[in-house]
Amino acid sequence: MDADGIGLSGAQETLLITLQAKAAESALPDSLLRDHFAADAMRRLGQAAQHLDVGHDMTIGIAMRAYLLDQWTRAFVTRHPDATVLHLGCGLDSRVFRVDPPDEVRWFDVDFPDVMTLRRTLYPDRANYTQIASSVTEAGWLAAIPDDAPAIVVAEGVLPYLAAEDVYDLLRRLLERLPAGEVVFDGYSHLGIQLLRFNPAIRATGAALRWGIDDPRMLERQVPGLSLLEEVSDYDPSQIERMSAAARIAIQIFSVMPMLQRMGRLLRYRF
Repeated sequence: MDADGIGLSGAQETLLITLQAKAAESALPDSLLRDHFAADAMRRLGQAAQHLDVGHDMTIGIAMRAYLLDQWTRAFVTRHPDATVLHLGCGLDSRVFRVDPPDEVRWFDVDFPDVMTLRRTLYPDRANYTQIASSVTEAGWLAAIPDDAPAIVVAEGVLPYLAAEDVYDLLRRLLERLPAGEVVFDGYSHLGIQLLRFNPAIRATGAALRWGIDDPRMLERQVPGLSLLEEVSDYDPSQIERMSAAARIAIQIFSVMPMLQRMGRLLRYRF
């Protein structure tokens, strides 16, 4: 399959960045993710998924982000064995297989119809797993989500590509539908969004980055019912050691400057 054969562009094409990164990290001897599903998907897609410039440091960074979101998801379903997991803008991510929740957990992956069509050619089905073909900003798909159990909403690499009001409207609709739970996602400051626009891999897709969040408490005001639980901008030093010397120096500098430290972090809210 060639790149044109996938038929994705803009924000949708960025799913190839994260897929390539997770597959490449999983091929390393000291892999954090050990995501053989991503590696197999990359192999099957061939050259179609290899035209974007995802370097080693970005690969490690994406793996660290995914690993922490996986950990938060596992912890939630451990506390709530009957939970609902809602994975927004899932792309070609194999989180449902990495987390491997009990059969009692109901898991929903949501993304554009053409993305979901591609997913079905790459990944197997499993118990209580549902794929919903829709833009996350459409209102109708939420009617298919059960409202009788605690839910965790996972949004990795998707909210920054939405307009601010679309982010707030989406979160408000989720809180109206779901009884209780958590929302976890990667949030970038406005400075972080500006710098991401210069990332070669993202630039190659033509994707437009829109939503930034400087103060995590701001979201509590925009979406009543959300309460910040955790803000993570520091990562495991053993994982940072896997990066290049230049990246390690940059991270050390960022760590002592709050404005730079908050350029990119992971956020966890309860509702």
